[in-house]
Amino acid sequence: MRRLLAALLMAGAAWPAPAALLGFSAEERARIAAHGPWPPPPGRDAGNALSGRADAVALGQRLFFESRLSRDGTHSCASCHLPGLAFTDGRAKAVGREPLDRNAPTLWNAAHQRWYGWDGGADSLWAQSIRALTDPREMAADATHLRRAIEGDSELSCRWRRVFGSAPTADDQTVVVQLAKAIGAFTARLVSARTPFDRFRDALVRGDRRAAARYPEAAQRGLKLFVGRGRCHFCHAGPLFSNGEFADLGLPFFVRPGVVDSGRHGGIELLRASPHNLLSRWRDGPDDEATKTLHLQPQHRNFGEFKVPSLRNAAETAPYMHDGQLATLDDVLRHYSEIKLDRLHADGERILEPLALSAREHEDLRAFLDTLSDPSAMRWRPLRLPRCR
Repeated sequence: MRRLLAALLMAGAAWPAPAALLGFSAEERARIAAHGPWPPPPGRDAGNALSGRADAVALGQRLFFESRLSRDGTHSCASCHLPGLAFTDGRAKAVGREPLDRNAPTLWNAAHQRWYGWDGGADSLWAQSIRALTDPREMAADATHLRRAIEGDSELSCRWRRVFGSAPTADDQTVVVQLAKAIGAFTARLVSARTPFDRFRDALVRGDRRAAARYPEAAQRGLKLFVGRGRCHFCHAGPLFSNGEFADLGLPFFVRPGVVDSGRHGGIELLRASPHNLLSRWRDGPDDEATKTLHLQPQHRNFGEFKVPSLRNAAETAPYMHDGQLATLDDVLRHYSEIKLDRLHADGERILEPLALSAREHEDLRAFLDTLSDPSAMRWRPLRLPRCR
């Protein structure tokens, strides 16, 4: 039997379908295999020489949870990215010192993304951290305030000296960038664990039918739809289940009456104007890391496009879309089932078509998406750090 299975795989034939394992064609198996393996090789925060350093991760963790970094001492990074909510906040739109216009995305696996923010207005984790630290609606900090917060805390100042060799410099921009890069080093370490899908995918690749058959049949049917008629894998591609780019989903993008969110179009302009992008003097990494930013130009079609999110842990990160306008995964599936084509850009790629899902197909897709969750992600606990001396 083993020789027969090997021969079938070599020939590209469909698998036989025992009671608990559906038949998967060679094309389906190839598409499924492309969603792994997981976990990927360790990622790093682009342009950040601190990425991967244990001392910087320890400092970054302390800074991530430190509310004294905000001007009024009420908000930290963790205010919008709560570990118990998969590093989201459970709100449709985040709330900093003031209500914001967009949903707080998860930070899991952020080091493996290309762009940051729903509009891609940052090209590194550390640059995105600067946006949150200094935005008047979020933490409203400036360099003087940040320096005083560090110097006024013995633990923070001790860990700062371990990483940078001295107390915070008098150069304001250097303080902001150093602090943001420590936070980036910490968030780059947030990589979720393997999921039921990953175990199924690996079993399928190695031809282990018995292990593959443990995957729920409903999830198998949903996966076949995902890589087949649904064509979901075109945008939700690779091990991260995201192509890392931006798309128009036919959803309204009004912030309030008379005000629209330009999405990727505004994000490109913001990134190009940023003094902290990967083309700036603050990058301390390989030159090729800046290539993705070098040739960016906003185009008309980018208006109203938003980042394609990873589907890993998607069941734990409601509500959904750039402004949280879809409350549940079922709402998301209904949107794709009934999408209005006249709301899409006329010059778009036309990948999206109404899926017209049956009730069973809806449930199958939902069952598949549930298998992309890592249960341990909701139980994450900070690293236990000995006191700095």
